[in-house]
Amino acid sequence: MNGKHVLITGASSGIGRALAVRYAQEGARLELFGRNEARLREAARACRAAGGAAEIHVADVRDREAMRAAVARALEAGPLDVVVANAGVASGPAPDQPLESEESVRAIFSINLFGQLSTIEPTLPSLVARRSGLVAFVGSMMGLRALHFSPTYCASKAALHSYATSLRAKLSLYGVDVSLIVPGWVDTPMSQQTTAWKASMITDAEAAEIVWRGLEKRRPVIAFPRYMYWALRIIELLPPRLVDFFVLRFSANVPETIERETA
Repeated sequence: MNGKHVLITGASSGIGRALAVRYAQEGARLELFGRNEARLREAARACRAAGGAAEIHVADVRDREAMRAAVARALEAGPLDVVVANAGVASGPAPDQPLESEESVRAIFSINLFGQLSTIEPTLPSLVARRSGLVAFVGSMMGLRALHFSPTYCASKAALHSYATSLRAKLSLYGVDVSLIVPGWVDTPMSQQTTAWKASMITDAEAAEIVWRGLEKRRPVIAFPRYMYWALRIIELLPPRLVDFFVLRFSANVPETIERETA
């Protein structure tokens, strides 16, 4: 099999699974990471049916040692060409609560930020040594402009955006590319739990096609839809209180995550 060797976290559903299948169509060898073994096995079957090879790795991105061991097993199959840190969860405070619970706040950061670091850190020595490869982080439009209905999710994605941007410049010195993926609304199990106006929502397969094409071109930022990306960038130039006034007129409800801080 001559396709790329690709590692994807959060590969059991949503964008992660769809992207794995898209790479499989190009004959890729997939290393699928996730916590739900049954769903991972189903994703692996879909990848094999699409023409790729797939191995599963049941691991929680919050567990650094488990991730390091799982990445080591993936590297036994050969050097990685693409690493996609995709695992993430969304959350928001209840409508009658000012904040999310302390446990869920820390769980969101441990998955959305530190979990992504636990994904790439074990892979970087190999990529740097070969002076090749691509690392991709999955951020969010909500990382560009924080919204009141999901403060911790927004903050975790904003931090990830900043980290990816700085890492992109640093790793370019070692021949490794970094892409930041900034999706808008995508029809996934996570977004289906949110009650809101979901402008320009697309399917996970459509999102995977956009991401795959962007990664193939090694684009530093893969944002979609583009109009939303630039609108949010421009909004940040306006007076903060003016923006808050209009943002508060946008209603949404994001259920608080069931995830809790690990010991």
